[in-house]
Amino acid sequence: MAESQRPYHEPALLTESLEGLAIRPDGFYVDATYGGGGHSKAILAKLGHEGRLMAFDQDEDAGKEVVDDERLIFVRANFRYLTRFLKYYNVNGVDGVLADLGISFHQIDEAERGFSYRFDAPLDMRMNRSSGKTAADIVNTYDADSLQRIFGEYGEVRNARTVAQRIEAVRKVQSLRTTGDLVNVLDSLCRGNRQRYLSQAFQALRIEVNDEFGALRDFMEQALDALKPGGRMVIISYHSLEDRLVKNFFKTGNWSGEPGKDDYGNLLRPLDPVTRRPIVPTDEEVERNPRARSAKLRVAQKKDETPGNTI
Repeated sequence: MAESQRPYHEPALLTESLEGLAIRPDGFYVDATYGGGGHSKAILAKLGHEGRLMAFDQDEDAGKEVVDDERLIFVRANFRYLTRFLKYYNVNGVDGVLADLGISFHQIDEAERGFSYRFDAPLDMRMNRSSGKTAADIVNTYDADSLQRIFGEYGEVRNARTVAQRIEAVRKVQSLRTTGDLVNVLDSLCRGNRQRYLSQAFQALRIEVNDEFGALRDFMEQALDALKPGGRMVIISYHSLEDRLVKNFFKTGNWSGEPGKDDYGNLLRPLDPVTRRPIVPTDEEVERNPRARSAKLRVAQKKDETPGNTI
């Protein structure tokens, strides 16, 4: 499919996401990452007249994709503010939450957003273009130790220290303002597959720009509080760092992966993992939507008296 014909975003693992949510027609659900509305439209199709859906997206472009449906509450904000908006709309509990953590086709393919190394564009990478620091701010102001941490931890770039030192040296002569400026630096240091190397480096900066891990932690903690007993949490991640956070939280209710215990030594596990292993796309889906190939879906259910089903 030509880029000009691409949808805003094709949702990954759509059928599996709906199965994971176990949607009740009269339930209240949250789509934390509206994007092009693919997941939201599918959820609305399963809801009855009494059902409700609250959808979040901080990207102003996503607001142009919102469907006209009285059952939908659209919130243009980061999903880390889930609790705030549930209170604002007097919602006391939800039956399920879904978050697809992938970046949309639209964001990648719109050159001026600066998410892709395929275009020479301003080095931006903000999901919310109305606030916050850009990727250019980071590469031009962070010290070498901070840059090394970002590229090493968030991008798993093997020569992160060398990259950080080279950026620090180059910016003394000329600021790095475009994706092309950054690619020129990275190309001289590339190890192994160029596409993978550049993708890892750009991923690292995007995560830092948007505080993606901080937002994910905030969201999942608030989602756990908001879920009714028996409610489902469905998360689709796209790289090992995200997946590890989701796996640990589903397994133990915390980020370390080590189960907590009460004063009597009983394990504290507020969630029951529904999927013991992550669900991944079929070969047919990957052929249709190559950008879904790294997607991993996990489902957990908030504990109650009724044992949950497994997928």
